[in-house]
Amino acid sequence: MEPDFPWDRAPYPVLVADAAGTLLQHNGAAQALLPVARPGRRLADVVPAWLAAAHQAMRPAGPRAVQESGAPVSGAIEARRFEAYPSVRDDGTVAWWLVDDTEHQLAREALRTERQRTAFLVKASTILLSSLNLGRCMDVTAQLAAENLADAALAIAPARGHRLPVVTCLRGGVPTTSQEAVDPDDVPGLGEALRGFPPVPSRWIDPSVAPQWMIPDGFGPIGALVITPLPGHGVPAGALVLLRKEGSAAFTEEEEVFARLFAARSGAAMSAARLYAEQTAITEALMRELLPPTLRQISGVDYAGSYRPSADHERIGGDFYDVYPATVEGEPSLVTLGDVCGKGLEAAVLTGKIRSTLHALLPLADDHQRMLTLLNTALLTSHHARFATLVLASAVRKGSDVHVRLTSAGHPQPLIIRANCTVEEADTRGTLVGALPDVPARTTTVTLAPGEACILYTDGITEAEGGPMGDALFGEERLKRALAGCAGMPSEGIVEHVQMLASQWLGNRRHDDMAVVAISAPRTHHLSAVNGNTRGRYTA
Repeated sequence: MEPDFPWDRAPYPVLVADAAGTLLQHNGAAQALLPVARPGRRLADVVPAWLAAAHQAMRPAGPRAVQESGAPVSGAIEARRFEAYPSVRDDGTVAWWLVDDTEHQLAREALRTERQRTAFLVKASTILLSSLNLGRCMDVTAQLAAENLADAALAIAPARGHRLPVVTCLRGGVPTTSQEAVDPDDVPGLGEALRGFPPVPSRWIDPSVAPQWMIPDGFGPIGALVITPLPGHGVPAGALVLLRKEGSAAFTEEEEVFARLFAARSGAAMSAARLYAEQTAITEALMRELLPPTLRQISGVDYAGSYRPSADHERIGGDFYDVYPATVEGEPSLVTLGDVCGKGLEAAVLTGKIRSTLHALLPLADDHQRMLTLLNTALLTSHHARFATLVLASAVRKGSDVHVRLTSAGHPQPLIIRANCTVEEADTRGTLVGALPDVPARTTTVTLAPGEACILYTDGITEAEGGPMGDALFGEERLKRALAGCAGMPSEGIVEHVQMLASQWLGNRRHDDMAVVAISAPRTHHLSAVNGNTRGRYTA
């Protein structure tokens, strides 16, 4: 039978077989690919099983029984990948055109692998950057690497003292943390990786030199080992170690490059977490210095303070207070309460400057006017363009009474709670500090009998806007009525009561910083022994 198309000139191997599976014709390209192919032989004896099975599945049944070609099939022939396209002829025979698809298949597999790796890197970045906790980042790094890059992985951070923080994870396991007292330079490539040098190729590292601490329990002998740095922001973030079991395939150069891509993302996340931890520690240290202190009884005078920042998520702001005990028993203690213009961190920075300046001026605590003048000069010569109001109070116990000398610098007047439930305004006024060259102020002295108190507060209390209609100020008169009901209460109870009433008035509305300090003469009779915290505590 003559072919109905030019077999010899076909660029691809072509085989023609009948319904019984007998090879009828083939061209030179097919002969070169399948040397055993001969007309008259069974197709199953000369072609791979996948092609023979595909021909059997078509079951051609004679001339013109099947008018349409079947779907192509694919498989391997002599380490090459082919696609076989069937063409059903008019007489019912089938011509199989074989197209070498090896390069296309490799390209498709490379594209699929690249897509999978890209998806993995995106997923890893998302997971790693979702946490700013260094321990969590190391756990995720080791676990992702063990599940996707190796049989086990170690995430190693730079040494803390003489110990290496190490997180180890087996594929399918959970990360475990340890502190290893080892020298990283004893492991080829590890010391260099922790110092941020380029990785040593895995083929240069003998897996048998891996120390016991690097081998997870139950892992067995190591077949392949990769050590790559975890690059950070300016400084190395650590090292990543990948382990494969004995008998597993060695790491290819492409896999090592991909491991470095993953390590770059892990290192960035670990570095960010470390920077965040350091900044958090610094912030906590600074905040401890900026936060108002816990007040207590000093030399027979009761003190209490309460502070609420303008935003619930903040801890510091523009209101502040301090109590400085006298260096000599019997001398007045200095109380300061102030309000810096503004809110938040910027106001808190100036607050810290004012508090530090006042602390430096303590030797002049008996001269309020001079302290205010020097503080005003310091603020005017600084780069801050803010001002502050301030009240100074010097309190000393004399007998059963407490004498308080008060000086206001543009601040709301202190209020005095008398034993008969009346509330008086202290007769002191002055100019705010940090705005004008001169800060004249008037000082007054009040005497507190047992059970009476002097209240210092910031305008965040009186200017709290709320109430039934939501637009009324808490105001001085409402504050005075609230304080009138606090006669005889201890200092802690007074400040808590004022803050509670102001908070109820506000509801959930925005507000300014609010600070209250109470100085009171306790209902006491004699001086107790020293308790180690205060000099001569007065008790009932």
